[in-house]
Amino acid sequence: MSTRQIDGLSRRAFLASSSAFALAALAGRSLAQEVKNIDPSIAEKITIADPSLDLPPADGPFRWLDSGGQKGVFYRQFFPKYAETRGIEVVYDGLPWNEIATVLPLGIRNGSAPDAFNLPNGMPPAVAVAEGWVQPLDDLIPDLDAWKAGFPAGSFVEGVNVIEGKTYGLPYTSERRCSSLLLFSRKAMELTEFDPGPGAPLTWDQFRTAAAQITKNSGGSMFGLIMGGNQGNRWSANLVQLANRGGAACASSVAGCLSCVDYRTGEIVVDKDEFVEAMELLLAIRDDGSMFPGIMSLNAPQARAFVEQGGAGMILQGPWNVPIWEANNPDFDFGLAPTPAPEGKDGKTIVDALPSAANTMYVNAAAKNPAYAADVFHYMGTLDGQVAWGNVVGPSDPPIFPKAAEEAEMSERSKAVIALQEKQVRVSPVVYARSPGFTKVAQLYEEPTPNLANVVQGLYTGQLSGVKESLSKLKDAMNAALDKAITDANAEGANVRREDLVYSDWDPSVDYAS
Repeated sequence: MSTRQIDGLSRRAFLASSSAFALAALAGRSLAQEVKNIDPSIAEKITIADPSLDLPPADGPFRWLDSGGQKGVFYRQFFPKYAETRGIEVVYDGLPWNEIATVLPLGIRNGSAPDAFNLPNGMPPAVAVAEGWVQPLDDLIPDLDAWKAGFPAGSFVEGVNVIEGKTYGLPYTSERRCSSLLLFSRKAMELTEFDPGPGAPLTWDQFRTAAAQITKNSGGSMFGLIMGGNQGNRWSANLVQLANRGGAACASSVAGCLSCVDYRTGEIVVDKDEFVEAMELLLAIRDDGSMFPGIMSLNAPQARAFVEQGGAGMILQGPWNVPIWEANNPDFDFGLAPTPAPEGKDGKTIVDALPSAANTMYVNAAAKNPAYAADVFHYMGTLDGQVAWGNVVGPSDPPIFPKAAEEAEMSERSKAVIALQEKQVRVSPVVYARSPGFTKVAQLYEEPTPNLANVVQGLYTGQLSGVKESLSKLKDAMNAALDKAITDANAEGANVRREDLVYSDWDPSVDYAS
């Protein structure tokens, strides 16, 4: 009847192997920038309903794995109450994406993976289904259709969290987020000539100038910009979303086969001018000496900690920084603004589905306690669960129920960042809904090596040269991989074409709702 944790991580209970111990020890260091100061009233607002399912006796501890951050703040309040109410032991683990990508496959192989988990970043759900990692919810949640009907339209999408008609994932947070917002120390911004805000984005030139001015005018005690450089997803997200602001209408898809596809033409656009110029902007900031040194050894939590601590003035990161900084350091004066955009441009940030693919939770196909996973899933798909979530997590991973986002208690900055993203983020067409055969394409797609994140990292570190040339080479490799996956999928009866990626009626300035 307890939740077992060590510095926020129940390390020893996570995986019974020496490799897992080593990885979990690393995680203890890399998660040092989670929220530390929790309002005791938060836990009081979380109520656990009577079991929605006929729950059997637990087979050992019920185990849950996700990527931590603000999610961990909620679950470290929720699971002790849940454990007491249900009379079981719960082990919660929050690991950075880098480590989930290593630890979870290891656990799947040796049979010690948790009952419920996030998939590794960039792993298409169809692949997890095909590999036998996860099981559907259809036989776990009674009256599944009625439960699903409580979610907003677009929450359950074929190929995203529905595979061949079966429901596989809990889509409890909204993807209407920009993970490359401009967040900055006001003390640092006072060293510049600029005053950005939610309605006042910096242009790319102003962004570069502000980084240089912070570095120079602080006397070298502070650098203008910082990034979590050892996380590949931060490089690809920043490049794609800077390019979005320049007018590139594409997303960095969780299903790699559809990354950087402009659905107006069906073409991969990773080497278009918007991408080239975004990469050149990052290189220019590096060459100005305005980038925090040693970023290739920093993950995203460590990078944002340096902003709070005064080592860097600006960061391109997500809305989760707002409640983390507010809770950890109430005296830290910071601001937020849209992702910088080229002069005269105001492109939308594109996401490829309403439910957050990164946060969608799945039930292990070999789970020892699938009924308890389904019980938590059911609760998180109710208004009570969604409001409780919103009260704690705020804009970090906003609840997918719009009513819950309205009813949840949030700070003024949290409300401001949600409003900013409502204006900036748009949902693209979902290919799987129109052409279900692309689920098979996603299963068979083999991402090129190097991928987009690798190429951006390589250009930044100087291991690669020639921005246009490198991105064009990547585009050719992505096209070849996609064409091969389509051919292989059709050989297995998928019946899809590249032309299926063309949505001539899509206007990237609005959500695609057809």
